[in-house]
Amino acid sequence: MKLINKYLYKKINIKNVANHKQLFFKTILNQLLSHKKNCLEYKNLINNFDLKLKRFKTVEELPFLHVNMFKEKDLYSIKKKNIYKILNSSGTTNKKLSKIFLDSINAKNQIIALKKIVASFLGEERLPMLIFEKNPNLIDKKKFGAKVAAILGFSIFGKNYTYVINSKNEIDYKVLNNFLEKFADNKFFIFGFTSSIYEFLIKKIDNRKIFRLFENGILFHGGGWKKLEKNKINNEIFKSKLNYKLKLSTVVNYYGVVEQTGSIFIECEKCNCFHTNIFNDVIIRDENLNPIKQNNKRGMIQVLSILPSSYPGNSILLEDEGFIVNQKNEKCDNTGKSFKIVGRIPKAEVRGCSDV
Repeated sequence: MKLINKYLYKKINIKNVANHKQLFFKTILNQLLSHKKNCLEYKNLINNFDLKLKRFKTVEELPFLHVNMFKEKDLYSIKKKNIYKILNSSGTTNKKLSKIFLDSINAKNQIIALKKIVASFLGEERLPMLIFEKNPNLIDKKKFGAKVAAILGFSIFGKNYTYVINSKNEIDYKVLNNFLEKFADNKFFIFGFTSSIYEFLIKKIDNRKIFRLFENGILFHGGGWKKLEKNKINNEIFKSKLNYKLKLSTVVNYYGVVEQTGSIFIECEKCNCFHTNIFNDVIIRDENLNPIKQNNKRGMIQVLSILPSSYPGNSILLEDEGFIVNQKNEKCDNTGKSFKIVGRIPKAEVRGCSDV
């Protein structure tokens, strides 16, 4: 925990990844050793594959869990009485959901890290916030889902919170226009999931019914690309449509998973790539699960994060496909890896450490 506190509570440039590589690896390794000691399921997994954690010298060597493990097993490395919150992934009722067990410390650290990452782009000032989602009070909270977690997490960057989607899943133009009349002359913050932004701001919004356009807005959005891919909407088309229809030019895509809430990757406006920061890393693996060293070669995405301390989620193989653009992008001041997301990988049996 002392290592994590160096990242969270000291003034460190989160983009200066190069100076923290060894500390990052040491932090992840210590976390995995702690999970092995305190999580029986994780201990059995490591022992089954005869993995000696202390032998590993690089992040590429560290064992990982397939993301579906969090749907199949209850994985936590804290005492049951200390479980503060259980996050669930988004999904349909006929699918199993990931379950992420947090204690109060892990939940707090997620918020601190998210704040540092987004503030590096948005700044420290809290802006009037327009949210193109339903008010969490209208969402069924039998399970604390990824959507509610994201809305509440990003709300730390806003004020004057205004939820635009009503209980009938329609745009409330009266609420929207009240917000625009008060705040649209200056910079304001917009948040929504990618599919919701497409549905309401691109497809459904009627410009004749709004007070003014969104030229001073800063939009953060993430997730939900699968629905857009069916309509052949990629990131460039998505941005161009928002600019054409609403004069909204500052559009920021973020990439993250509920299994590593807090340590998101933000798309760079200079090079249109996602960047790693001091809280996270990304590895691309081939079909044999070997790390891909070449730039621009597609493979399965593995994400690493220093934040999970109450559950063994520090190193996870996802079902997404992507590629490293380069190890250091000269266009940017970020010294971490630059990468892009291609989409979901074809359904296939994943072999290796996570196959239990």
